[in-house]
Amino acid sequence: MSSATKVLDPAFQGVGQKVGTEIWRIENFQPVPLPRSEYGKFYMGDSYIILQTTQGKGGAYFYDIHFWIGKDTSQDEAGTAAIKTIELDASLGGRAVQHREIQGHESDKFLSYFKPCIIPLEGGVASGFKKPEEEEFETRLYVCRGKRVVRIKQVPFARSSLNHDDVFILDTQNKIYQFNGANSNIQERAKALEVIQLLKEKYHEGKCDVAIVDDGKLDTESDSGEFWVLFGGFAPIGKKVIGEDDIVPEAIPAQLYSIADGEVKPVEGELSKSLLENYKCYLLDCGAEVFVWVGRVTQVEERKAACQAAEEFVASQKRPKSTRITRIIQGYETHSFKSNFDSWPSGSATTSADEGRGKVAALLKQQGMGVKGAAKSTPVVEEIPPLLEGGGKMEVWQINGSAKTPLPKEDIGKFYSGDCYIVLYTYHSSERKEDYYLCSWFGKDSVEEDQRMAIRLATTMFNSLKGRPVQGRIFDGKEPPQFIALFQPMVVLKGGLSSGYKKFIADKGLPDETYTADSVALIRISGTSPHNNKVVQVDAIAASLNSTECFVLQSGSAVFTWHGNQCSLEQQQLATKVAEFLKPGVSLKLAKEGTETSAFWFAVGGKQSYTSKKATNDIVRDAHLFTFSFNRGKLQVEEIYNFSQDDLLTEDILILDTHAEVFVWIGQCVDPKEKQNAFEIAQKYIDKAASLDGLSPQVPLYKVTEGNEPCFFTAYFSWDHAKALVPGNSFQKKVTLLFGIGHAVEEKSNGSSQGGPRQRAEALAALNSAFKSSPEAAASADKLNGLNQGGPRQRAEALAALNSAFNSSSGAKIYTPRSSGRSQGSQRAAAVAALSSVLTAEKKKTSPETSPVASTSPVVENSNFGEKHVSIPDTKSESAPSETDVVEEVVPEVKETEESATETGTNGDSEPKQENVDNGGNDSENNQNVFSYEQLKTKSGSVVSGIDLKRREAYLSDKEFETVFGMSKEAFTKLPRWKQDMLKRKVDLF
Repeated sequence: MSSATKVLDPAFQGVGQKVGTEIWRIENFQPVPLPRSEYGKFYMGDSYIILQTTQGKGGAYFYDIHFWIGKDTSQDEAGTAAIKTIELDASLGGRAVQHREIQGHESDKFLSYFKPCIIPLEGGVASGFKKPEEEEFETRLYVCRGKRVVRIKQVPFARSSLNHDDVFILDTQNKIYQFNGANSNIQERAKALEVIQLLKEKYHEGKCDVAIVDDGKLDTESDSGEFWVLFGGFAPIGKKVIGEDDIVPEAIPAQLYSIADGEVKPVEGELSKSLLENYKCYLLDCGAEVFVWVGRVTQVEERKAACQAAEEFVASQKRPKSTRITRIIQGYETHSFKSNFDSWPSGSATTSADEGRGKVAALLKQQGMGVKGAAKSTPVVEEIPPLLEGGGKMEVWQINGSAKTPLPKEDIGKFYSGDCYIVLYTYHSSERKEDYYLCSWFGKDSVEEDQRMAIRLATTMFNSLKGRPVQGRIFDGKEPPQFIALFQPMVVLKGGLSSGYKKFIADKGLPDETYTADSVALIRISGTSPHNNKVVQVDAIAASLNSTECFVLQSGSAVFTWHGNQCSLEQQQLATKVAEFLKPGVSLKLAKEGTETSAFWFAVGGKQSYTSKKATNDIVRDAHLFTFSFNRGKLQVEEIYNFSQDDLLTEDILILDTHAEVFVWIGQCVDPKEKQNAFEIAQKYIDKAASLDGLSPQVPLYKVTEGNEPCFFTAYFSWDHAKALVPGNSFQKKVTLLFGIGHAVEEKSNGSSQGGPRQRAEALAALNSAFKSSPEAAASADKLNGLNQGGPRQRAEALAALNSAFNSSSGAKIYTPRSSGRSQGSQRAAAVAALSSVLTAEKKKTSPETSPVASTSPVVENSNFGEKHVSIPDTKSESAPSETDVVEEVVPEVKETEESATETGTNGDSEPKQENVDNGGNDSENNQNVFSYEQLKTKSGSVVSGIDLKRREAYLSDKEFETVFGMSKEAFTKLPRWKQDMLKRKVDLF
């Protein structure tokens, strides 16, 4: 203990006594606590230590320590972080799991603390680095990778950085663009939207536009046009270039090494837990990850040497940077470590949580600190789990041969241990009209043929109900609380009624012990609540009694209720209820413990000794969420840390293990063939977890489909039913939740929804004016865009390209160009790029004081072309700005030409001007734009013309708006778009 006290750094005193995150930065080779306001900021020139404290359901604390190494940090600082991590662990009783985190290759667990991502910043406190200062905004391009936790990396702002396989985010001063490579993952696209939200809040004060640009799809006219202008115009992008950071280490068969005196030596023999001795350190090489296993009686210096040896081992093997190093203390092995063994038998050698807490308490006491709550676990208070709504319709069938026989109402609740049953409970929940709970129950003595038939018939019922039920497989003795609570009471009796069971015992020559109304039977009542008061028939002998329980004894026509001295009133009441259920109208004889009659003892075969110990409950453990894959037919699972509802991706099948039950969750977009194998996949997981984590092979197993999640599943998440109702794939769902229902539609209609012919005419007029105003500018544009030095002809072709792109839906054309073989989208982008080049050339000839470009638009550097291009200005319109908006902002002096084009219709069309309505403005000043709620409702009989149908609420008066929505317009506009849409849908204004 004294050695641990010696190495305790003052910065680590009193840590780990509350749930959450604590961070230190290495400064001058010492750990310095980081202010909470700086959490989430990691500078590339620094190294950090991160302590994550969690509390299990049993009350004990668990620790994960991560040391993060920036790519520009010095070797000495990185080494200091590694050493101080071990000292921090010693201050916590030497039981934390330690993780080395390299910038750009962080573990999923580490990143889960900082969702959606971390954004490493330039600089650091070490010498040779500038101290981070608030700098002027700089346009940045990021690549985003990851389905649940995101790793983002800044790449050069150049077209050459783009590819077809990844998702990119271009963060400009007024707008954030998401570029989805044609081959990119849908789930990565969805996650990138969360990063955009972070950038928007962090760097734009929540006020900037967001645009989504799809690789190869140029139908979002303004967004794609603006995006490609920033890269110097549209042009093909190259294939993804694989760099060092993209190399993923190959998984290899695990090899165990011993570590002694800094040397790593292979251990011979098959991989087994028995090889690990508690006074040694070992290295387990799995290729992609290297584990250092530390025996619980090793000293701190030995542990430091072992970690250093692991670093040297990885370097000597020339492993890629992304190779993870994780140090584990004996007794706190992680699932990922144990999964490399065929089995992990439990034994007394492992240290307990209380032992670790005791070490912490002793250390803190030596330091003169309070130890309240440190020395013992918090007592567990039993909580009532989420139960299904009552008042539903209950149907039960007994399996008999190839058929199912419905049970009469008076027998529902009776289960025979030799039979199988199907239970269907139909109920109404508060969120949906009708829900179903469908389970197969397998008696412990039932035959395999009946079990298979129960599964087959239950699946048929599941399919007939269109896959909506929660489907469960329940084993005798392992019934979950939701199942038990449906039956008041639930009684499991001996024997069976099915022909399969009768044949089985006859073939085996076994006696038929099936319960009958006349047989001698002892029934045990042990539960005290509706969710755990299962009643079971036990052997009718005195040794079966227990002072903490109640029993019903049936002997011919006589029925006794026996009350143990330590039983509860609830158990006594249930005993009476059970007796009435089994033998309605029976006259009961009460036998209290110690006052039994000779008739009672005679019925149980004579007086014998029995226990007075209360049955222990199963260990309560925290829930874990897993994704899985198959490698050479072997199931491999990967944990999703700090999971939330957002991790239930509609394209996936996931496994939620609560230790008390296992759920297999199936997304709506999963392939139908995979959906059929869900139970088999979950069973393989149960088999694996049974050998590694002590999971019961007969744990209740549920299949849950997306959109039909029951309350006892959603209880493990902070569940938002509004999210669960959003349709589409992962990306579409996220677009809707973050930007509103109509966003995807606006994308597709962008460029024509805001006036159509008028905007096209204005754009043509502006481009025409710009081209005519300067022959030199036109020549410069021709050159920059790869055109011949033909002057008017090339300008005419550029005009025709823009005209063709903008008027694809109109029959009128100004000029018919010769075919160029490019798509409409390419023409559009090329035309906008031409305009950008023309204006850039104009800017070079005009002084900053008089140039409209300089006065209205910021300039950004395009590293791909070496030229400066005009960035796209922001707009206040709800949808993204079109190419027209660019022209209007940058070239205000062509307004007269635009208005002329609008009035006469440059392309032969004419269109009246419309007033814009400012959402949240003062409607009392614009009475012509105020309508009543009844007029604006979507189901109203009257039709209001001349309004934006997507913003009906904006035309309400301030007073009526508050009456309808229960809030002011100002408060409404501050809500996220998806919440606005949900509220509008509720009041029929969507």
